[in-house]
Amino acid sequence: MIMFSGFARKLKFNRTMGANGVFNPNIKGEEKESLSHIKKVPGTKPPFTLGQIKKAIPPHCFERSLLRSFSYVVYDLLISSLLGYIAITYFHLLPSHLAYIAWPSYWILQGCILTGLWVIAHECGHHAFSDYRWVDDTVGLILHSALFVPYFSWKYSHRRHHSNIGCLDRDEVFVPKPKSQIPWYSMYLNNPPGRALGLAVKLLLGWPLYLAFNASGRPYDRFACHYDPYSPIYSDRERLDIYISDLGIFATTFVLYRIAITQGLAFVMSIYGVPLIFVNGFLVTITYLQHTHPSLPHYDSTEWEWLRGALVTVDRDYGILNKVFHNIADTHVAHHLVATIPHYHAMEATIAIKQILGEYYQFDSTPFYKALWREAGECLYVEPDEKGVFWFRNKF
Repeated sequence: MIMFSGFARKLKFNRTMGANGVFNPNIKGEEKESLSHIKKVPGTKPPFTLGQIKKAIPPHCFERSLLRSFSYVVYDLLISSLLGYIAITYFHLLPSHLAYIAWPSYWILQGCILTGLWVIAHECGHHAFSDYRWVDDTVGLILHSALFVPYFSWKYSHRRHHSNIGCLDRDEVFVPKPKSQIPWYSMYLNNPPGRALGLAVKLLLGWPLYLAFNASGRPYDRFACHYDPYSPIYSDRERLDIYISDLGIFATTFVLYRIAITQGLAFVMSIYGVPLIFVNGFLVTITYLQHTHPSLPHYDSTEWEWLRGALVTVDRDYGILNKVFHNIADTHVAHHLVATIPHYHAMEATIAIKQILGEYYQFDSTPFYKALWREAGECLYVEPDEKGVFWFRNKF
């Protein structure tokens, strides 16, 4: 009887909590109330070094194959082209009631595939595509420009994010604010309708607002913009590359303008514009959920160290989209520790480092749409539990 009771308690714990103390989204009622505190990642200095982490990763995981990397580009482009061909050639032949199903399906599927291309361009910015930096930058510039992303501009700001991740004073994006800096109206939006409105704005406008106005980015002493070569985000030696990034955006704009003249604006929006909105929404979702979780600490400058900051991220499960997105979401912890590992080795590297990271590794299997809703309500601001170490709070 004692053995059965112990087994029942263990079964209940495993059913309600994930491998690292993360909530199982299916728990209900009293069980959920009894688990009101998610197990936190340790905020103390890790007992391992970056060298030990790298040593645990199989050596071949650091190898970049130009041929293999390009195969993913070709594959994604073929799928994207096929989807576009089907939409252009056949959708106008469908009865109206079927067209109402076909077009949204195309927009979502195309948005997913283009997000995969976006991830490959992001990988180019980390020099994880090939052994040749000029190849990485050329591929990244073409792919990101085609998706209205200023390649070098974001490459440099994103590099600073990797260098300062988890630091409340220097991180670049999705930097949580202390309660004293939360706008006064936030308390009136701390309800389901307000949360839905906030998520809608974040997913629809978050990415372009960040690029154009540094929305949700770290504060600078003057206006910061990813399209401005003289923005405070960049150093003097980086300014020429920002001009090149802008030229890439202008080239894409010109091509779309020429297509719109011959085919019409509605054609451009249907085939390209709406899928791009989904790309931007997926990008914000992935980035937000990678760095926003009730179990993750943040640090001010007095306590921050690079390795502690690099562990302020969580791997997420997007189901079949893990492969479509080239594992950007479910191997993000490893990515922040060694950003030059190509995506096709990232899962093997993640499995290898789990034993070293132990309780410092965090994985959450909550479906991303449920996680978005939960984190938007649970992670409103940060407050310190101890000197220099901050945790998310949600009560005003």
